[in-house]
Amino acid sequence: MIVRTVLGDVTPESLGLTLAHEHLIARPPADVRDPDLTLDDEDAAARELAAFREAGGGAVVEMTTVDYGRDVAALQRVSMRSGVHVIAATGFNVGRFADRIVSRFSDDAIVAWMIDEVRVGAVPYARSEHVTLTAPPDAVVARAGLIKAATSADGPGSQERRVLAAAIAAHHATGAPIGTHTTRATWALEQARAFVDGGVPGAKVLIGHCDFRPETPYLLELAATGVSIGLDQFSKHKYLSDEARVRLVVDLAQAGHLRQVMLSGDLARQSYWSAYGHPGAAGLAHVPLTVSAMLRAEGLSEADVAVVVRDNPRRWLSFEGSEGALDS
Repeated sequence: MIVRTVLGDVTPESLGLTLAHEHLIARPPADVRDPDLTLDDEDAAARELAAFREAGGGAVVEMTTVDYGRDVAALQRVSMRSGVHVIAATGFNVGRFADRIVSRFSDDAIVAWMIDEVRVGAVPYARSEHVTLTAPPDAVVARAGLIKAATSADGPGSQERRVLAAAIAAHHATGAPIGTHTTRATWALEQARAFVDGGVPGAKVLIGHCDFRPETPYLLELAATGVSIGLDQFSKHKYLSDEARVRLVVDLAQAGHLRQVMLSGDLARQSYWSAYGHPGAAGLAHVPLTVSAMLRAEGLSEADVAVVVRDNPRRWLSFEGSEGALDS
């Protein structure tokens, strides 16, 4: 079993503490007017990753997709500079960003592209209006390590449904894990059922942004499908306190679902990073430094915390990857 990072395949055991849903380099489409959402400074990303590593971090799952300015060459550079493993995503974000691309290609072309990004190499950065699903021969070869799909607040539009189906097909072809965006946890249960009904093992699916619906009965219903639950808005107190998020982890642990929980911050704004000149911002070090201590203070053992921040991500991210040799 391997984990596919932008610098090559690594053993799952080498990941260390892993953030399951983050953004390091992102250049949103031109119609996104808020400059705070542009993450295009590689020096800042390398500094933030270095601080994360110093705090005990080992790996980051980078969930930026081609419709939102993914740049795998930049991810390779910041990973190399910082010593932090970075796992890149193929697939698409919500229809607001992705429909303009998805609508230009057939179902077969989208599935084939996802498979190629995992097996062969990811397409290079391009503005959304210029995105192609075929990499040029001289492209920097960094392979994707997971597949992303997303749904909007009122459920999936027609193009989002096509991406969900493509993600299922690409998983079956490659074995690569699936990670999702839910819009404030709407349609989370339906996403889980769609993947499980499509034959994807629950252990290979992480449903994102579940802490936007901090209701233990609902999260227990979601966990009962077998998928993993992403509590990935840590440090964003405008939505929910970290104390409440930690309580959700404890509730899920007490109900026997500790092995289905993963954490992150989804820090997709410059203002969330001290490396962009915002002193006091929580940044990527927040989970290893602060959240882990909060979990222990709430009664989880050191081993329990390790299950959440180390064991669960590496189990989710690992797959056979038989088409390529282990690089490191």
